[in-house]
This record gives sequence, C-alpha cells and structure tokens, in this order.
Amino acid sequence: MDTLTRSSAYAMPDVARHARTPFSGRLDQVGMTAIEVPVRLRGVDDLQTRVPAKADAFVSLDDPAAKGIHMSRLYLALNRHLEAEVLTPALVGRILTEFLESHVGLSHAARLSIGFELPLRRPALKSANSAWRTYPVTVSGDLAEGRLRLRLGVTVAYSSTCPCSAALARQLVQEHFLAQHHGRASLTTDEVAAWLAQESSIIATPHAQRSYAVLEVEATSDQVPTHEELIDLVEGALKTPVQAAVKRADEQEFARLNGTNLMFCEDAARRMQAALDADPRIADWRVEAVHVESLHPHNAVAIAAKGVPGGFVA
Repeated sequence: MDTLTRSSAYAMPDVARHARTPFSGRLDQVGMTAIEVPVRLRGVDDLQTRVPAKADAFVSLDDPAAKGIHMSRLYLALNRHLEAEVLTPALVGRILTEFLESHVGLSHAARLSIGFELPLRRPALKSANSAWRTYPVTVSGDLAEGRLRLRLGVTVAYSSTCPCSAALARQLVQEHFLAQHHGRASLTTDEVAAWLAQESSIIATPHAQRSYAVLEVEATSDQVPTHEELIDLVEGALKTPVQAAVKRADEQEFARLNGTNLMFCEDAARRMQAALDADPRIADWRVEAVHVESLHPHNAVAIAAKGVPGGFVA
C-alpha cells in the first residue's frame, strides 16, 4: 500500500476530541498569545490601511475531563475576520461570539486582545509642519454568560516638569539676581530684561522627563470612542505631548507649555481622571502616569481606577 492509499485508509487521530485527561479540572483560559496578524484600519477619507499586530485569543475549558480546546478554530476565525473587515470593537464582539460557537459544550467564556502601533499624523505646535507619530494601542473584549465587555487601551508619551525642581530653580535665580545687584535701589525694565537674557543669569533650570500615560477604558454599550479620540483626550488633559516635527517656534512653545503645566505624577493622573469622568461614553477606566525620572534612577508612578464594582482595579 503506497503512502497516499495508506493516508486515506486511516482517519487522523483527534486527541483533543477523543482523549481524556488523567488530571481533571476546569481551566479559566486556554488559547494563544502573540499571534501575528495584520489588521485593517480605516483612515482619512475612509481609506483603509494595514498594520502588523499581535493578538491573544482564549476560551475557557469548562469540561474538567476534556483534553483541550480547538486552538485551530480560534486561529482560523481570527484570521478570517481580520483579513476581511476593518478592526472595530464591534468586530471583536463578533469574533468572540464565533469563538464560543465553535466550542459549544467546552467553553462558556472567551477573551480576545489585539495590540498594534497606531500611526497618526500630528501637527506641530506653532509652525505649519506635521509629522507621523505611532501610539501603542489595544482593543480587547470578554464574552461570558451573554455579557460582552469591550475595552480600548492607549499609551501616550508626554513631558513632565517637576514643580519642586522648578521652585528650587526659581529660588536660585532669585538669589543670584539679588547678589549681582546688591546695593542697587532700583533697575529699569530694560536692565532686568537684559540680565534675564544672559545665559550666565539663569543658573538653574528645573528637571523634566519623558513620561507615559497608560490608559485603558471600557466603553458604554451604545457609544465607543476611537483610539484617536482617547489620545486627544489624554494629550488635551496633560498639555505637554512629545513632538515630532519641531522648528524653533515649536520648541519655544513646548518650553512654555512645560513651564505653565508643572506636574508631579499625581497631578498627571488627576488631570486624566477628570477628563475621563467627563466623557459619558466611558463606563470604566484605569490610568497610570509613569514619570521616567531624570533626577532618580527609578520611576515615579501614580495609578487610579474609576472604582466600578467588578471593573478595573488599580
């Protein structure tokens, strides 16, 4: 009997379907992580683009004696939908439904998370330039007992200038000014302006650092914000997003924004907290303000959650 005839004569074994496990027990999640997939995004003028993404896909294993789940069914369903449709929270819900429909009798709950870099063209602060930025984002969902929960996540880089350091720097500049003009009863505004313009006069500046806002929200059932809207919300609340295209006018405006928006990590977290609570589309949220310190070798971090029962926790 040749190879082809031999292959046709015997059915391939399906261990997951027929074998029983010697160790019984229900499992909360079984599946795959870091699945390589392209996702379709809808851009300007409804044009679509594809970006590489990584997905985590799971279902529960409720039968304590079953050997395992059908991982290929999750993989094929995920690829089929992402190949044909623009990625939206609604699509995540449909994929989760198919995950469970393909595991009737085995699973009651499904989870899917997709992460990728979202490209956005952002305008400069003052000049007419613009440039591309990429933002790490996620879209995820859970489906269990007929309840669907959809979540969006974004990470936004921004600058934070320390209020304590700013106050200490101002004190040093003040003391330097008084020392250099000791004994003088008055100075003209032109003299003060000229002194301030000298590099040797401003003997101290506050420290600032690149910082990161890590945000995850759960949308209400009727309205879902886009990733770009969440990014705009965070950047609008913090006022100091990092820049791509920069001329001198843009850099000066960035310095002004940093000087007028001094903030500890606690301040940054509270700014985002207020902005999120004001958006009726957001049912629940969790934020992290991570300041990658330039003064210390460690980070300063503030974390907050809305406090919805059964929702996000800090």
